Amino acid sequence: MAGTDEDAVAAADDALYVLTAVLLTPAKFPSVLGDDYPEACAALGLPPQADGYGLVLGQDGDGARWTVVVDDVSLVAIAVASWDCGMEYDLSPDERSVVTALPGWPLAVAVAAPGVPVPHDPEPDSADRPALCPPDTTVWGPAQRRLGADEIALQWAQWREQIDDAEFPTRDGDTGSVDGAPRAGETGASSDEGARADASGGRVAADDRTGAGTSGHDGVRRVLTEARAYVDTPPPLGRVRSSFAPGDARTLRADGPGWSLVARTDDIAFILLDEEPGEVLPVGRGPSLPGLLEALDRMAVRPS
Repeated sequence: MAGTDEDAVAAADDALYVLTAVLLTPAKFPSVLGDDYPEACAALGLPPQADGYGLVLGQDGDGARWTVVVDDVSLVAIAVASWDCGMEYDLSPDERSVVTALPGWPLAVAVAAPGVPVPHDPEPDSADRPALCPPDTTVWGPAQRRLGADEIALQWAQWREQIDDAEFPTRDGDTGSVDGAPRAGETGASSDEGARADASGGRVAADDRTGAGTSGHDGVRRVLTEARAYVDTPPPLGRVRSSFAPGDARTLRADGPGWSLVARTDDIAFILLDEEPGEVLPVGRGPSLPGLLEALDRMAVRPS
């Protein structure tokens, strides 16, 4: 365990009650921690190794919060998949797979181990670094923007059904709004308006019923321009990710400075911006979005 605090590892390993676990890999990482895999690793003080990590979150016998980092990614992936299916799985990483133990939790955990004190940070003298804590998501900012994009990807059908393609404006350079589009991160909340745009960044034919010009929203234009640039100049690892979707489609997730994009390769896209608190901006299919999404999917990181 070179480069780790062995005392902290021993303290965390002493009767650690496992509450949950998550993957930290180029293709799947807690996006609340960063726009890409290296940024998420940096938030935990970890080098972005190619195979990634598993993060095991639990409490020791005194109730202190610990995040145990392991390099047995497959073991953690099996545990997470089992729990997602409602199955029991006893996650007990071999101590040889432990990379380090970090005080605190980087993510919010709503449960606690039974029979031990309520969750609290370890004593300062038990670790050589400040305790981890979840990013602040009580106000709109990068963390909440990424969580909003996570929700759209997870609940795609619910968000998509609120968008009527026929309502996309058809006048050149026009933008419009959609009634009934909930705020990012607030599924089922009261409606907000979202600007609609096509991915071409230019004019749209009058008979194109699935797109609108982008001239009315500079933020959308900027995002589409930066996303197109990713195709020619690959961004940091994990900034564009591709995952499974129904049929032959893929779910695409791309992030950049101040923005997140969620799309289906056979459908439209949604954009969230740091400067547009709570707004969800649908991007019409149009003539150019399909090619952009296909190009992003080809260079995206995929789960192994």
